Amino acid sequence: MDGRELVRSVRVFGSVQGLRAVRAAWRQRRADAWGLPPRGTERARVPGQVDAAEPMPGGGIVRFARSELRISVSAGGTVFWGWDGAGPLPSYAVAGEPPEPDPRAFLEPDTDGGWRVVSERVTVAVSRHGAVEVRTPGGVMLRRDLPPRWWEPVAGGPARWVQRSEVPPDARFFGLGGRASGPRLRDGSYRLWNTDPRGSFSPGDDPLYITMPVQFVVADAGTHLAFHDNSWDGRVTLTEGEEGAGSGHDRPGTSEVRMGGGPLRCWVVAGTTPARVLHGWAALTGAPALPPSWALGPQHARWGFGSEREVRRVVAGYRERELPLSVLHLDIDHHDAHQVFTVDRERFPDLPGLAAELRGQGVRLVSIVNPAVRAEPGNAVYDSGTAVGAFVRDARGNEVQGVVWPGECAYPDFTDPAVREWWGGLYEERLAQGFSGFWHDMNEPVSFSPFGDPTLPRSSRHALDGRGGDHREAHNVYGLTMARAGYEGLRRLRPDERPFLFSRSGWAGMQRYGGTWSGDVSTGWPGLRASLSLVLGLGLCGVPYSGPDVGGFDGSPSPELFLRWFQLGAWLPLFRTHAAIDAGRREPWEFGPEVLEHARVALAERERMRPYFVTLAQLARLTGAPYVRPVWWGAPEDRALRDCEDAFLLGDALLVAPVLARGADRRAVRLPRGRWYDTATGQAYEGPGQVLLDAPTSRIPVLARAGSVIPVRGADGGLELEVWAPAAGRTGGGLVVRDTGDGWEPAEIERYASRLVDGRVVVERLTDAGAEEAALPVRVRGLSG
Repeated sequence: MDGRELVRSVRVFGSVQGLRAVRAAWRQRRADAWGLPPRGTERARVPGQVDAAEPMPGGGIVRFARSELRISVSAGGTVFWGWDGAGPLPSYAVAGEPPEPDPRAFLEPDTDGGWRVVSERVTVAVSRHGAVEVRTPGGVMLRRDLPPRWWEPVAGGPARWVQRSEVPPDARFFGLGGRASGPRLRDGSYRLWNTDPRGSFSPGDDPLYITMPVQFVVADAGTHLAFHDNSWDGRVTLTEGEEGAGSGHDRPGTSEVRMGGGPLRCWVVAGTTPARVLHGWAALTGAPALPPSWALGPQHARWGFGSEREVRRVVAGYRERELPLSVLHLDIDHHDAHQVFTVDRERFPDLPGLAAELRGQGVRLVSIVNPAVRAEPGNAVYDSGTAVGAFVRDARGNEVQGVVWPGECAYPDFTDPAVREWWGGLYEERLAQGFSGFWHDMNEPVSFSPFGDPTLPRSSRHALDGRGGDHREAHNVYGLTMARAGYEGLRRLRPDERPFLFSRSGWAGMQRYGGTWSGDVSTGWPGLRASLSLVLGLGLCGVPYSGPDVGGFDGSPSPELFLRWFQLGAWLPLFRTHAAIDAGRREPWEFGPEVLEHARVALAERERMRPYFVTLAQLARLTGAPYVRPVWWGAPEDRALRDCEDAFLLGDALLVAPVLARGADRRAVRLPRGRWYDTATGQAYEGPGQVLLDAPTSRIPVLARAGSVIPVRGADGGLELEVWAPAAGRTGGGLVVRDTGDGWEPAEIERYASRLVDGRVVVERLTDAGAEEAALPVRVRGLSG
């Protein structure tokens, strides 16, 4: 670190905090220098030639000259393979036991000395050199993983490895967690290391807070998801393929996964549709947590409310202007000296009273929760954590400390079950203060640093649920295990209520405990575009509930930018305004009367569509399908749709086309096949194809699929069905799941069908006994389109 870096750290964090950060960074380097010896000389290894095989139900073990491979195919078509004894467990991603092998499928000899497993849904072929190829039942290649290579330290230690793979030349890559440059992942290198970008970010910044070794691949041959179950620091290099235009010289797409250690094992979930793939992924990694219905309404946050008086002023501003508000979030400024699980009694003298008052007005309070605990004797949280041995230690047994907002801090080891139980019990204090939900922040985890990674020393020791290991393996699952601790604690403390929790950082499987948000997205038009990319990409990795900081985190948006962001946010699962302490306000009325009126329209439509969001949340839990889906969701074979990144489907019924460019009042929208209605004008359009639609400042284009049956809130506040007329000779339909409250009541799916009979739209509810007339009020739209 040179003098300029020291000056920068002091400027950013303040003189005392900056010097603390410098000391913490030097401690981190010293700890790693002692706790992580150099790798030294390495020996390269490849599997070699096949020697023998041991068939088992669903697959078996293939032995090579210098390695062995375990293959297992489940009845649902999910494929697992692991090298050198790596099995499906233990895993932080897999929920419960792995899927049972298909007893009808066995390892059998293949051509050219290889082996294969043939099942009803997929065929897996293993070459005599160790390549693993996943094929459709018709024999078409979905993915070919080439023989891997390891580099093993001669003196001992974890082996690093590389796995190169090929996919069809027309394939497109998606996923890898939250990527600002997506959702389609173009040629490039993507790091697998959850990272606070130390400030706001834009589309070019990588990595961010949530990285996952999850590739979602779409090609003409089919759709599949590949998950390398390894939480170590790694890198994925992607190259899209190219077809030879009939010359026969196709170049396949390629993926190269490099990991610094840990097991080489992979899951491949194949399916005929994206919906089937994510259903299989949810079955493997767990159903998404179901947010309470109030968490699907408008939410407001700001770092810097500063007092109960300011909170009341903001809520009153919404009420006086007749703007709906469901949730208000309190940031670290409500804590006592930024310390988690405390309250600044001067600024918030009666927080439980404030929470009860707001709840009477229909507004819930959500509290920020950071993992870092001020390392100071007398701090009750620190003292109780020390008593149970909760905090991460280095290789010498010393407590690891870093610098975050409270100052010198210790970090709970959430990979220890006992620590998770201790931490989960601390939420009792938050519940007593009247909070209804929780927002996990700074949990990559972060330690302020003027250089290097702003996180813990890589040599830090972790329990890893009894296996033991260091931060190289624990880092990427830190946020995931913190979310687990909070979720399980809340279930113990309030067993009759569904927890509401979302986390800035996480890993594969994080959806079991809640959702996420964009983090500190930069204020600007690129940040607006990145917001949509993150939501779409995370949805394809199995995290359906997410959204951005509307307006951006770090600056003052223009009225136009704020409005366009607000209009986008109104159609995303998590609809929340938020900003940094010095970035200005985000209340809609702060941007002038025109923005206020247009924001009022967006808020009213969000509330009208609340029953649809409740239905989508329930379906996400039952099927794994995200609320927000790429426009190719129902037609992955449409190559033009695969390249469309500026619009999305909301469920099956709606197509939303946000305005992502300054000054635009019209925009091109690419439609999937079928008839689509502009919901503002009723004009009908036929897809597939591209249309040019008006996008005045008052709204963004939203189209409804012909035949859709959508649950909405009627003028009287009751549930009604909005039905868009089917095209002649076609039928339609939709699903409705009613709001059953914030507990654990089972959901009942109501199925509806629509058809056109003699110029009249007939809507029927489909039951096991047959079709019956819909009992709910029905509003038909689009008949004149």
